[in-house]
Amino acid sequence: MTRQLPSPHPSVVVATCDLDTLRQSLLDLFCEAAYQEGEFTLSSGQTSRYYINGKLVTLHPWGGLACGRMLLSQVPATAVAVAGLTLGADPLVTATSVVAAYEGRSLAALIVRKEAKGHGTQAYIEGPVLPEGSSVIVLEDVVTTGQSALKAVDRLRAAGYIVNHIISLVDRHQGAADLYNQEGLGFQAIFSITEIQSRWAELQQQA
Repeated sequence: MTRQLPSPHPSVVVATCDLDTLRQSLLDLFCEAAYQEGEFTLSSGQTSRYYINGKLVTLHPWGGLACGRMLLSQVPATAVAVAGLTLGADPLVTATSVVAAYEGRSLAALIVRKEAKGHGTQAYIEGPVLPEGSSVIVLEDVVTTGQSALKAVDRLRAAGYIVNHIISLVDRHQGAADLYNQEGLGFQAIFSITEIQSRWAELQQQA
């Protein structure tokens, strides 16, 4: 069965509304488009009674813009780039960089490969080459154990960049925050899984 693309409330203009309104609209999009309950096996190998497909939000016609605005609001002014591990972070770093440009801010987008490119420069990192010591923020759509973002951090640090912070759209509260703390990394998430589940239940009752 084909699901219709959810649309924001008519009064919500995604490009210009205030961040509180935007956050609520984005929360509803996660509930309507990305969140499911059932029996699932995650990329970490863990089993779960629910699943969040972040790409159904980050690649949504207005969801990508909303994600870019929300993430940019959390990126420190000292950062010169946002980066993330392909494939989940690709639309996030692009959207955040583009939104920054519209706000008159220069913020490069870097994509970190899982394996080195097998031809050409054989690089792990795609995007502009930045000066050594540049401050880079790692972005993720959904974090579980935290290993994916940590792999991106390691690759970026090996390239000479300073990476001290990770921002995710959703935190599943399954160990990522503790891992990042052990590694000396700051971490914040736009939404917690408990908030998404609570709102999802409300919307189910209203349906």
